[in-house]
Amino acid sequence: MIYRVNHVSRIHYGATIGNARFNVRLQPCHWPGQVIEGFGLTVSPSPRSLSTRAGPFPVNVTRVVIDEPLDALEIRSQFIATIDDTRPEILPSDPTVAAVAAEAIAFPGLGGTAPANFLFPSPRVPALPDIAAWTAAWLTQDRPVLEAGFALCCAITDGFRYDSAATDADTPLAQAFAIRRGVCQDFAHILIGALRSAGLPAGYASGYLRTLPPPGQPRLAGVDAMHAWVMLWCGPQRGWIGLDPTNRCITGPDHIVIAFGRDYSDVAPIDGVFMGKTAQSLDTSVDVSPHSEWAAESAS
Repeated sequence: MIYRVNHVSRIHYGATIGNARFNVRLQPCHWPGQVIEGFGLTVSPSPRSLSTRAGPFPVNVTRVVIDEPLDALEIRSQFIATIDDTRPEILPSDPTVAAVAAEAIAFPGLGGTAPANFLFPSPRVPALPDIAAWTAAWLTQDRPVLEAGFALCCAITDGFRYDSAATDADTPLAQAFAIRRGVCQDFAHILIGALRSAGLPAGYASGYLRTLPPPGQPRLAGVDAMHAWVMLWCGPQRGWIGLDPTNRCITGPDHIVIAFGRDYSDVAPIDGVFMGKTAQSLDTSVDVSPHSEWAAESAS
């Protein structure tokens, strides 16, 4: 599958701010099964400097420095992504939960995708006894790891309600779990905490999801948004496999990985500091269009 992705974020401030220093994480990382071409990033007003470096995990961080006063910020990114047209399957030969937990501890190396980085509590995913107790019914020690992980993924889809008004970006994990409502960020954090409670490496993937319009309706440009899901390490042979608890699926050609970390704090699309004390609002528009559509546009 080949997609063209356009992302626009506009931030409006209630008063003028100054000396802004932002971290932008919109340049796709290297990830198996996807090839990125033609990435471009523009920032308005024009920054004094713009520099990109690799983060400690599979995430690219662009440092934006703006010295001039501003009351609004616009960030645009675009690229073309080629994604393998395959989806991992649950196999009878998959290692068990207990085997993967043991392999994760013994696995050598501490690189950005090493399982040891994703075994323990992280800033947004503390160890919670309530989640560990709830998880036990699905993550039995002798169950194949991907089968168990997907069953838990489905339990979140079925038992929790998607409600964009119930939580915000700073809602604690314990609160989202207790009310059984939230958005993709909350569901991903809950699934990560559940998997880690059984000794399984799990991390947070941030990216884009191709969405399809209702039957007979045209696809609307710019109505998509960034999405979040979970990567579960299934042993050295199978590696990292994505689980999407919002959509009850194993990830495949409709998911485009932008960044991967321990939780949202590692991959937030934008954060930073500035001088000033004011409210701010964010409006994001994302368009993920298949090759057939933008090729037709180019030819017309």
